[in-house]
Amino acid sequence: MWKGKHVLLGISGGIAAYKTPELIRLFVKAGADVRVVVTKNALEFVTPLTLETLSKNNVYLDVFGPVNDYSTEHISLSDWADFLLVAPATADILGKFANGIADDALSTTYLAFNKPVFIAPAMNCRMYAHPAVQNNLNVLLSRGVTCIGPAEGELACGVTGKGRMEDPMTIFNEVSETLSGQAPWSGKKVLITAGPTYEKIDPVRFIGNYSSGKMGFALAEAAAKRGATVQLITGPVSLTTQHPNIERIDVESAQQMYDVCVRLFPQTAIGILCAAVADFSPQTTSDTKTKRGEDDLTLLLKPTKDIAATLGNSKRADQVLVGFALETDDELKNAQGKLERKNFDFIVLNSLKDKGAGFRYDTNKIRILNKDGYQFDFPLKSKQEVAEDILDTINDYLI
Repeated sequence: MWKGKHVLLGISGGIAAYKTPELIRLFVKAGADVRVVVTKNALEFVTPLTLETLSKNNVYLDVFGPVNDYSTEHISLSDWADFLLVAPATADILGKFANGIADDALSTTYLAFNKPVFIAPAMNCRMYAHPAVQNNLNVLLSRGVTCIGPAEGELACGVTGKGRMEDPMTIFNEVSETLSGQAPWSGKKVLITAGPTYEKIDPVRFIGNYSSGKMGFALAEAAAKRGATVQLITGPVSLTTQHPNIERIDVESAQQMYDVCVRLFPQTAIGILCAAVADFSPQTTSDTKTKRGEDDLTLLLKPTKDIAATLGNSKRADQVLVGFALETDDELKNAQGKLERKNFDFIVLNSLKDKGAGFRYDTNKIRILNKDGYQFDFPLKSKQEVAEDILDTINDYLI
């Protein structure tokens, strides 16, 4: 898998930098082309000559260095590389990455990078446990960065604890395993719908539902982390996106979501319809607030346009379309019928009878039914883990 791959290895100033020549050797031996970007302090532990000899490329140290291959090296390297691996990743560089500080070659390159990023932290165990460092790590993880380690063991300062950089072979194997799972997604365009729709009654009232958008947003982050370009069409929610590969398109009504989906779907490889779209909208909308009266208010509704059926009818053989079904009764029968009517490749079934599943929860319990008649049951998990299960199922249609 490594032949023709471009590896950008970042080295920051920790004692574990002495291990990175072995990491370069592993990637080069596997067939990859490796380039190295370092902080100045990294060169206190490993020499440029060693790095250049093993990688067979110049080392990038200065943003405006006299021997750079390109005038804007950080942009050129970002375009060239398939992924960025920072090993060791010190507390200092993690803080810069998390807070958008770009004052050297490595931090500048990171901010210009919009492909998979791996970090292998290495520092004293008390530094690693500090709330500031943990907060920075959580920020990076939420943005799609993959963390490898650290391991627990004897540290350079003589104490034993968690903070030791993982061995080069472990890092190499984890990167290989992660990228092999991402390979089918790299460069793919993915359309995901999320959240509720609001169907306007008057300037202050609407018909809506309880969808929080959490499942759809988790799917968007997971797909972007795997290398996909994601267009996330979301109804009104309070969530934010993190990964730079996500283009967020905010809509309010079912009609607006329909219009965007119909426009974008022909250019996408995968559609995941996770939004809770209203089935009906008011026949008429008032321009002024409807006042309370003594009589009952009758609200006439009309069906909204069916996004899933429209996309399913237009789906090409080279496209994958995934639907969702949230049911309260006859779950399997209703989900199977929807799968067939909408021409989905598979459908994700939730039941409101399952505790901890459905709207607003951070967890979900799903059953996947595919068009070949197979069913796959999954236990209650976080919505981030459920997103990975769904994407792993899509993998079978991409490979």
